[in-house]
Amino acid sequence: MPPAPPTGGTGDHGMPGEGPGGGGGPWWRSLPKVALLAGALVAAAALAVFFLRSDNSGSGEVYLQSASAEGTDPFTASTAKDTGGHATASPTAPAATGGSGSRTVQGSTPGLYGGTQNVGSCDVERQIGYLTEDQTKARAFATAAGIEPGYVPEYLRGLTPLQLRADTKVTNHGYRSGAATAYQAVLQAGTAVLVDDRGMPRVRCACGNPLGPPVAAKGTPQAKGKAWHAYRSGEAVAVVPAGAAMTAMVVYDPQSGRWFERPVGTTGDNDSPTSRPSTTASPGPAQPSSPPSSPSSPKPSPSPSPSAPSPHSSPPPPSPQAPGPAYGPAARPGARP
Repeated sequence: MPPAPPTGGTGDHGMPGEGPGGGGGPWWRSLPKVALLAGALVAAAALAVFFLRSDNSGSGEVYLQSASAEGTDPFTASTAKDTGGHATASPTAPAATGGSGSRTVQGSTPGLYGGTQNVGSCDVERQIGYLTEDQTKARAFATAAGIEPGYVPEYLRGLTPLQLRADTKVTNHGYRSGAATAYQAVLQAGTAVLVDDRGMPRVRCACGNPLGPPVAAKGTPQAKGKAWHAYRSGEAVAVVPAGAAMTAMVVYDPQSGRWFERPVGTTGDNDSPTSRPSTTASPGPAQPSSPPSSPSSPKPSPSPSPSAPSPHSSPPPPSPQAPGPAYGPAARPGARP
């Protein structure tokens, strides 16, 4: 007698007839289909984790963070230095340059950032130390910053410690449960930050949190946290990248009333005096509390703006009244966050 034909599904290996419509064993015993199903489940789980961890980047909430506040879910202890500079009392944004009333200023704008000449506003090496001590944090920081984890020290040393001179919108990244969580924030003028070579704020030194450009929310964002006296939601600015990488940044020193250049990626040791810039960002709308323009300019500026400085070939003597932000009224010396 001829041997009986083999029956499907009885051996260790799948037979050609197995699967739906094949008359063999159950379809789920097919290895390719099992692999496909497993991949779909993994992808679904990853998406669930992403959305559960997520960011409030477009949630309609914005967190107000004063210059000295630790903030939400800090990555590290503060590495900000008290250089004696004060937050601007009445920061005023430039006139709207985008749609829907958005206010932007380019990162290369002279005087967008302030600082004390020859003194960095942040302790970069301390920041590196905090992150390298905790590799889980370092990986989360690198993910939020868009860099490789092993590149964190080099990345931080390539940034420049400065201070914001206007209330500034950012996407902040806190650290929670081993991962970075993004949320929208407004940082008060006077906040110590690390800035990249396109003029973008990248790290908030009071908490070690990585920063990114802000994300527009639908409708009017709901403010969370305590507002400072001069805060006006419509006057906060968003920084946009400079058109090309810079080698140095033109900075205003509120302590001396002078201007200086700080090479990108340095912490103050290589600062050099420079003349007051002939052009800065356009001033914003006039505020009732704004003091009059500084009388120190010897001749009118070609710009139609009443507060734009006139060009100088050499550094002028300190003005009796320190100029305010590059796009706002003068700071009040006694104001603090």
